[in-house]
Amino acid sequence: MEFQKDKPQEHCAIFGIFGHPEAAKMAYYGLHAQQHRGQEASGIVTTHSDHKTGKYHFRIHKDFGLVNDVFKDDTILTQVLIGSAAIGHNRYSTAGASDNKLNIQPLIVNYRDGNIGISHNGNLTNFRKLRKRLQDEGTIFQTTSDTEIILHLIAKSREQDQIHQIIDALNQVEGAFSIAILTNNKLIAARDPYGWRPLAVGKLENAYVIASETCAFDIIGAKYLCDVEPGEILVFDEETVNNSEAKSFRLQNKQSRPYHCIFEYIYFSRPDSRVFGESVDRVRRKLGKALAEEHPVVPDSTNNTVVVINVPDSSNTATLGYVSQNTKQGNKSKYEIGLIRSHYVGRTFIQPQQDLREMKVRTKFNTVRGVLEGKKIVIIDDSIVRGTTSKQLVKLIRDAGAREIHFRITSPMIKYPCYFGMDFPSQNELIANWCEGDIEKIKSELGVDSIGYLSLDKLLASVPRDRGQYYCTACFSGQLPIEIDDLSSKDEHEL
Repeated sequence: MEFQKDKPQEHCAIFGIFGHPEAAKMAYYGLHAQQHRGQEASGIVTTHSDHKTGKYHFRIHKDFGLVNDVFKDDTILTQVLIGSAAIGHNRYSTAGASDNKLNIQPLIVNYRDGNIGISHNGNLTNFRKLRKRLQDEGTIFQTTSDTEIILHLIAKSREQDQIHQIIDALNQVEGAFSIAILTNNKLIAARDPYGWRPLAVGKLENAYVIASETCAFDIIGAKYLCDVEPGEILVFDEETVNNSEAKSFRLQNKQSRPYHCIFEYIYFSRPDSRVFGESVDRVRRKLGKALAEEHPVVPDSTNNTVVVINVPDSSNTATLGYVSQNTKQGNKSKYEIGLIRSHYVGRTFIQPQQDLREMKVRTKFNTVRGVLEGKKIVIIDDSIVRGTTSKQLVKLIRDAGAREIHFRITSPMIKYPCYFGMDFPSQNELIANWCEGDIEKIKSELGVDSIGYLSLDKLLASVPRDRGQYYCTACFSGQLPIEIDDLSSKDEHEL
């Protein structure tokens, strides 16, 4: 059994590029920059035409592991994955499907109109209904992934041209999807009408690139242009490269307004990325300031300064915001690095006995005793799911000699499952639920002197709203923006 994760888990990163002579290399670097969005498997597919026959050929390489591991042989990128267009994928999977190599993306097929490949970030909420319909019609599935549904819908579409086949397929699926599609001679980017998951467009010289996060553009020197709009399909081909304008299509209007996943700002995205058109760093600093306004920590006579530390790495910049605002309110605060995180901890397949859980945490984090000993400590973290890791971190900090420990969280309590691309444990495993939402019980369970969550109102006041943005907060409030056909649906299914 794998050590249980104690953070929300995101479902994948996507990357695409069209019109670059070293498309596979650029895809490799783009996936490397987005490694935080999925660490279980990685893959790249390229397309190139045979000059003699004029036929197009797909080349693909994918496997379990980190990007560096999957593509450790340089010749894969230089001699195997040839072509000027590519899509790539980093995968995070749910339990039960992680050992199925067929589920690793990109998925590719060859059908009547040529080759087609797909990389998908998100979760189709009508997966089971569509799968049953297709199976009843005789479709044979090769994977347990909901992404394969889209390929079959494209292949079965009665539309005459490939772009309208894709539109027809995407009009039939529901839920969250940001998608990169590669055909023989086109790169296609698509985003669901609610815009749950991010998808950005950039340019590298004459080539066009798409990615889940803009940090993938920075590493290759591409310039961010815009986001794919909710419900939009963009087509990049030779005409686009020559005319500097992508063809844009719209999906059927199935909604009144977009709902972005607010956890992209809280936890998932890198702080150096622009997500939903806004700097993640800027938003996280505002979350930290809002948290200090709601839950300040006051120094005492023993030490007139509060020491504030972060849980690396997603709460780094929020901690800076908290320190700034807490000090501004008259509570002298000092940012210190009290936890050191090892970035070289791989997946650990161990039984979850308590002593081994503690060892897992100790292999990932170590304390700086000189920073913590005898001090009043404030820990800033972005979220608490089960609470198992948080509890062990508190014990580490207590063992290092901290006099008081105050836990502050830049999100509300997580009480409900997600159906749009995040993997949470079952509802009764969430600490907020088995402690019945009682702050005193959670405080006691974690072993802290106080705990404070950011309120939903303050959270919504801290994220961009100047362009009429709306956000999905269902994991906090339980209020789903849309009806779900099958409330047991998840990103991948063991059937």
